[in-house]
Amino acid sequence: MSEFYKTRRDLLKALSLAAIVMPYSRWACAQRKFDKNPFLLGVASGSPTDQSIVLWTRLIDERLFASNLSNEPIEVRWELARDPKFSQTIQSGISLAIPALAYSVHVEVSQLPANQWFYYRFLVGGQVSAVGRTRTLPLPNQELDHLRLAYASCQHYEHGYFSAYQHMLGEKVDLVMFLGDYIYEYGPGRKGVRTHDSGPIISLDDYRKRYVLYKKDENLQAMHAACPWLMTWDDHEVQNDYAGLTPGTFGPYVSDFPKRRAAAYQAYYEHMPLKSSVLIDGLNGLMKGAEMRIYGDFQFGKLANICMLDDRQYRDPGACTPSGSGSAIFDPKGCPELNREDRSILGGDQERWLAGKLRGADKNIWNVIGQPTLYAQRYFPSGDQLLIWNDGWDGFPAARKRMDQLFIENQVKNLVIFGGDVHENWVGYIKADYDKFDSPILGVEFCGTSINSIGNGGKYLDARLAKNRHFIFAEATKKGYGIADFTPKDLTVTLRVLSDAQEETTSIETLAKFVVRSHSNNIQRLS
Repeated sequence: MSEFYKTRRDLLKALSLAAIVMPYSRWACAQRKFDKNPFLLGVASGSPTDQSIVLWTRLIDERLFASNLSNEPIEVRWELARDPKFSQTIQSGISLAIPALAYSVHVEVSQLPANQWFYYRFLVGGQVSAVGRTRTLPLPNQELDHLRLAYASCQHYEHGYFSAYQHMLGEKVDLVMFLGDYIYEYGPGRKGVRTHDSGPIISLDDYRKRYVLYKKDENLQAMHAACPWLMTWDDHEVQNDYAGLTPGTFGPYVSDFPKRRAAAYQAYYEHMPLKSSVLIDGLNGLMKGAEMRIYGDFQFGKLANICMLDDRQYRDPGACTPSGSGSAIFDPKGCPELNREDRSILGGDQERWLAGKLRGADKNIWNVIGQPTLYAQRYFPSGDQLLIWNDGWDGFPAARKRMDQLFIENQVKNLVIFGGDVHENWVGYIKADYDKFDSPILGVEFCGTSINSIGNGGKYLDARLAKNRHFIFAEATKKGYGIADFTPKDLTVTLRVLSDAQEETTSIETLAKFVVRSHSNNIQRLS
């Protein structure tokens, strides 16, 4: 057996050990004391259901990478309470921080009451973590008046600060939907406000260090501690514009890309509030393009079902890319391969899973999809030509047509798709045929700008809007996030943007505000 698969086997054992939750009384045994706070990366929660939640932290030595932590599992106590002073603790226990998983802790707390807020913390060696706030989802059949959701993507450490989260903290949201590019894998660049601590990241240790760099940010930590996050990834968690098991572009050549991708996925798991099953279930599927199953859905009572999609792990390579990897912009008329019926961006299993979820769409007032990029067709005008970029859904027209057909066949009402990736705000309609202006409207789309990652589309914006009339609004220079307020009667989306993401202290304002009345498929701009 190769060293790689031996490592994966050992990882599976570590995951099984880490998933064990021991009773509180076990903690009475003597523990080594920590002179310094090992909770430097904060706390987080995610993967919520109506009766469970995942609590996360990671122990790390103050010297960061020359760790003097023992090479043995470390028992970490966790507590979940109804109040921030922990006078009403409802559950507690011991979980193991495993060296093979970078001393990360993923506590899967179950048998909780639905639709309630809780407080949590971790304790080890005389040290106490920050206090986090989290919640369970409502029961599936529960009638609700309101869901407040933030959506965000694309945070590049070098391009600016994460001050957007300082303002998001004041929005008092129920959930954060993060739509990809949590880290960037590049080495130091020329546009940096802050600088990375390494070159391009390749190995497991590299990816771990990059997550530590990001997660030490106080604003990011505070927002993670405020509420549960729903997670998906895009490309930079591994490599720019990678597709499935096909490498992307930029950075040094790596002969074993599946190994690099597996290292990146493991580091992602180690630093996110995900169930251990997402990694265990995917181990045997590595060579089939499935290492971690992160797609899933979250039922917020009758008010909304939120499907989070993964459009990187299972996708086919980009069509008509000259180098054979990465992405390209070209005239689709010169690329017959682009329209091949068997090409997929989600993969067959995920497409079938989504089809099953949409068959029950009539039970929800709002049907929400969170995925990493722009969904609707977007042409780039260039002289007499209309070009497309093949890294997003425009590079998979047959797969998008299958999605659209699912929306039509299941009569999906109040469909809302959120996206990221493009570092720009785009607001518009999902249509059965984008080349026919009077084609039926299937739903609405809000593709968000970046937290701080720089884009370059501002000077082309007017021309692009003119050639894509199904979009009613776009802005390509401002950075920030979006807020979506769902009620049984309407959806209100507010685009919140920073005055300057390259300043540590910056103000925020509303760029634009839209409302979609239930059953209307019509976007009205309010401001």
